[in-house]
Amino acid sequence: MIDKFKTSFREESRELLAQLEETLLELESDPGNPELINAAFRAIHTVKGSSSMFGYEAIGHFTHDIETILDRCRNGGLAVTKDFIGMALAARDHILALLEHDEEPPADIAREGGILLSRLREFAGMPEETAPVAERAHPPEGRSRETAAGDSSADSSAEMRTFRIQFKPDPDIFKNGTKVLNLIAELAGLGLADVFPHVETIPPLEAADPERCYCRWDVMLTTGHDINAIRDVFIFVEDQCELKIEELPPTGVAEAGASAHRLGEILLERGELSPADLSEALRSQKRLGEVLIEKHILSKPQVASALVEQEHIKKTQVPGDQGLGSVRVASDKLDALVDLVGELVTLQARLTQTSLDIKDTSLGSIAEQFERLIAQLRDNTMVMRMLPIGSTFNKFRRLVRDLSIELGKEAELVTEGAETELDKTVIERLGDPLVHIIRNSIDHGIEAPETREREGKPRRGSIKLAASHSGAYVLIQVSDDGRGLDRDAIRNKGIERGLLAPSQELPEQELYQLIFAPGFSTAKAVTTVSGRGVGMDVVKREIDTLGGSVHLSTRPGKGMTVTLKIPLTLAIIEGLLVRIAKEFYVVPLSSVDGCIEVSRKELVANGERRIISYREELVPYVPLRETFESGGEEPEIEQMVIASGQDSRVGFVVDQVVGDYQTVIKPLGRMYKDIDGISGATILGDGTVALILDVNRLAASARRDGAAVRAAEGA
Repeated sequence: MIDKFKTSFREESRELLAQLEETLLELESDPGNPELINAAFRAIHTVKGSSSMFGYEAIGHFTHDIETILDRCRNGGLAVTKDFIGMALAARDHILALLEHDEEPPADIAREGGILLSRLREFAGMPEETAPVAERAHPPEGRSRETAAGDSSADSSAEMRTFRIQFKPDPDIFKNGTKVLNLIAELAGLGLADVFPHVETIPPLEAADPERCYCRWDVMLTTGHDINAIRDVFIFVEDQCELKIEELPPTGVAEAGASAHRLGEILLERGELSPADLSEALRSQKRLGEVLIEKHILSKPQVASALVEQEHIKKTQVPGDQGLGSVRVASDKLDALVDLVGELVTLQARLTQTSLDIKDTSLGSIAEQFERLIAQLRDNTMVMRMLPIGSTFNKFRRLVRDLSIELGKEAELVTEGAETELDKTVIERLGDPLVHIIRNSIDHGIEAPETREREGKPRRGSIKLAASHSGAYVLIQVSDDGRGLDRDAIRNKGIERGLLAPSQELPEQELYQLIFAPGFSTAKAVTTVSGRGVGMDVVKREIDTLGGSVHLSTRPGKGMTVTLKIPLTLAIIEGLLVRIAKEFYVVPLSSVDGCIEVSRKELVANGERRIISYREELVPYVPLRETFESGGEEPEIEQMVIASGQDSRVGFVVDQVVGDYQTVIKPLGRMYKDIDGISGATILGDGTVALILDVNRLAASARRDGAAVRAAEGA
């Protein structure tokens, strides 16, 4: 059971740390914003409290001083500077590393944490201390420091216990210098705590004595520590307070619709309500708490404290089926669901084919209804895998900040369209390409601050990351306001690498595509960030694998924009089924622009030029029979599918266009991964395999062949 809680704790902590990183980056731009400081403090406080509950002592120890420093920032006692933000981000990274270790962290990680804490304490002017407050307290007479610390340490495999603690200090406790609120804070640091202060006995201001304590506290604490650890908090004030500590019985699993712990039961356990008074109050139609207050059986603070206890118990129960609006589902389970839906789509195609073959109207009706239901199931399942791309965008704010500092530049990241949704598998694979593009923009694009000032630009460069929908695709644009691409430098490097002849002239877009060649770089020196010519090669290869395309646009001295065109999903797509001889192929329907008929004579007349007129535009075409060596007899009238690939049209000559087909994408084996022009496969209703065309690669091949033919004719 504890492992289940630990897994949940790690997931929630990673989410909190991601939010903390975003908050700290915003705080760097707006250091005086109290809401941001409070948000950072809350995130650290939550991680600290939960870590103690689940036995992550290293995290609890490390976050203790971080929380103290953030609290000083919150109270205005410490200024938020750029150096502080850098150390706070490093602390966040260290906590993330500690999450990977249930037991004591490795020595190198522990050493890094100690160095970081020393830097933070030095910045805040705090004394050099290494143990949390609860362990720094002097042990009582007769107990060694080691024994006290050992008793108060929580076993990482121990079960969680819930304690009801009632603490009433002596009115004169302030006179010996005791800070009561520090005791409450130490207690809360042992686990998940809910504190209720009883302030009803505080007199009016004019009658209050500032040296007297008028309050008492009820604390609900769920922790992996034992009762001795709780008593250690009150070591020095045991004879100056009334202290009552009760361990509550385990509450078990919360059932749907059931109250965590009834209010009447809590009040009976506390001894604040008699069974007779409870029975009398329950006869009323009003809420129990209201009745008890109206009849002066209990005071309002007593009822409020019991309600806090009820809420605490509810929070610490093992969650059952509570009818929540959303549930957390492991990604592998979601992937398995999509795979099953894919199998159902294939089965539906088989059922439809069978009904057509045997010409049974009843079976045909069932097949049509089944097809509609499968389409709805497919759409709903795919929506479940769609996630906003903003979560990925936020990760790059830290990248831009760190790279700017490393390269001595000033740059900021601006995002747009963060709510745009994309398949989670596509989002996961976009990380590396976007990292390389942004690194390239900062290193090669954004100029040094002094250079930008001389050119009349702001010292701080801007990198814009934007996303938007475009049909069945998502467009992701990375723009910067730097120096832009150097056409001459790219051309000279291309000639040097043998990628084009000295006399060869390429269209602008094709020339810019050279930067995606393996090992291509115009950098004059290799740095820790770039210069080896591998980054943009990775971008091109990964985007091609996703079935997308990359487009570059630039203005010298003004900046560059990289546009990634990515399909919404990689699992199930709508396709256009075509046939060549006895072989079937699928063209992604989102790429299809139209279909036309062409005669064999017309194609023969074109010869090697392979260009056809379509809607007042010359379009290159690919004879797929020849490309895939299909053989068979060529029909007199063939059909051509006009598709859009890499921002231009290309035609595919086929024997027959069969029609729309709901396509479940199956990956090809490793033996076939390098086959040009094929991106995957699918299974048809009769069990045969159809290959899915890679429109982008076939379009690029058609343009290269056309350019070679035209160059030969010109020669």
